[in-house]
Amino acid sequence: MSTTAASVHDPKYQKATYVFEAPVRIWHWLHALSIGVLCVTGYFIANPLPSLGGEASSHFLMGYLRMIHFIAGYVFAIAFLVRIYWAFVGNKYSRELFVLPFWKGGWWKDLFHEIKYYAFLTRKSHKIMGHNPLAQTAMWLFNVLLTLFLIFTGFALYAEGLGEGSWADTWFGWVIPALDGSQNTKMLHLLSMWVMLVFVVIHIYMAIRADIMDRESSVSTIMGGWRTFKDDQP
Repeated sequence: MSTTAASVHDPKYQKATYVFEAPVRIWHWLHALSIGVLCVTGYFIANPLPSLGGEASSHFLMGYLRMIHFIAGYVFAIAFLVRIYWAFVGNKYSRELFVLPFWKGGWWKDLFHEIKYYAFLTRKSHKIMGHNPLAQTAMWLFNVLLTLFLIFTGFALYAEGLGEGSWADTWFGWVIPALDGSQNTKMLHLLSMWVMLVFVVIHIYMAIRADIMDRESSVSTIMGGWRTFKDDQP
């Protein structure tokens, strides 16, 4: 038996287990909401609406879109900082997002099994209480590394508006020179948005698929926190 997968005949798989604590679930939905707002407003910032006729002071739509984008950016970043904190004080499942146990042979075995399973090369699913290794790896790449990249590039671009010497310029001003200029930074920030959107679509598909095909709670677990299995098959 691997370190991360087991038969549901194991007694611990016969009852509901509290996996995702309230702070983790709140972060998940704040993260999802802020991504949605950032993507919509970010798209219009990159592709501004046509100019409107009349007195300019009567039209501040793009200004409002930028303001909403900035507020959502703060929520996105602050919520992620709180999520990092909770990884230290929460239960063991709260650390799965940040720590990939690549030093464990069983983790690699389960990772390759999940790749085969989602590639329809096997019909046997593993019952895993937290995140399976494939989901864990994807979330580490997108919900940690890509999130950090979006935060750093976003606040670096924000610093251009605040001006030299601002807090954002002090903390993130180095990002733009490191990425070879403002235009490159903007393009990479925008490209990262599209990459995040692709991940979101795949993530939703895999969560619903797990509920239907794996006979395990997935959508309900991120809402209520409890993991259950709907049958007794290994």
